[in-house]
Amino acid sequence: MDSISFFRNAIVSILVFVLLHTPCEAQLSPSFYSSTCPNALKIIRTSIRQAVSRERRMAASLIRLHFHDCFVQGCDASILLDETPSIESEKTAFPNVNSVRGYEVIEAAKREVERKCPGVVSCADILAVAARDASAAVGGPSWNVNLGRRDSTMASRSVANTDLPGPFSDLGTLISAFANKRLSARDMVALSGAHTIGQAQCFLFRSRIYSNGTDIDAGFASTRRRRCPTNSGDNNLAALDLVTPNSFDNNYFKNLMQRKGLLQSDQVLFGGGSTDSIVSEYSRNPRTFLSDFGNAMIKMGDIEPLTGQNGIIRRICSVIN
Repeated sequence: MDSISFFRNAIVSILVFVLLHTPCEAQLSPSFYSSTCPNALKIIRTSIRQAVSRERRMAASLIRLHFHDCFVQGCDASILLDETPSIESEKTAFPNVNSVRGYEVIEAAKREVERKCPGVVSCADILAVAARDASAAVGGPSWNVNLGRRDSTMASRSVANTDLPGPFSDLGTLISAFANKRLSARDMVALSGAHTIGQAQCFLFRSRIYSNGTDIDAGFASTRRRRCPTNSGDNNLAALDLVTPNSFDNNYFKNLMQRKGLLQSDQVLFGGGSTDSIVSEYSRNPRTFLSDFGNAMIKMGDIEPLTGQNGIIRRICSVIN
């Protein structure tokens, strides 16, 4: 063997060794289950439509559930895990406790999928698909969900307490929280548009409607006080969008321009800051908002997924196998 052939073969051997011993980052794909569980998406869609049909508010809850999962350890279904001696459940973190809901809807969808394809479809993927189907069920946008996530074997209450933006956050805090997840300010405003549906508890907006501040419409504040007394009714619910609370549209942004955002974290998107122009654009162009919302949901669903040999496929979403 001449020296050229020797070195060529040596280089090929080294490359083969590197490829075999380098972890491969699997890519998410909309067709991930096309051969292993071809009816998975149909089964999930049917289950989610039934849940939203029973309670329209559930659509907003499922979108929020996916969001609160992805912002803690990535989109790994860690939010679904119950408390155990070795797991500090994210369900009891301040942003989630007595607030985040829809766990039983995901479990019901998972049971249906397990009947057809046991041990194949992850809870993390069901969460992502459920958010998309919930949006479509109330007239919101649909999008191609990338699939192939695996489920975490751990949760993090501490990360949930630090990484999830709250209802009292200012604009800078919101932008930073989303930037830490590689989401832009535009993504943040688009995703906030999910508040065009859903409701909030009184204690989350009481300080705002009794503040007499210049950033809230007086008539709007007065109306909201009827369902939120100063010293009681903490859990009383109010629609985030008073105008069209059950329709996925762009009225949320029109409300902000009229100083009618229910939560502080809503109104700061339009108050003389850097996101005013985005809010204004979405208020004028509903198609742009719907398109951007779908794209932002895709980006959010790609936050640090477990793929390949990482994680597991949980057979029951609330517990480790």
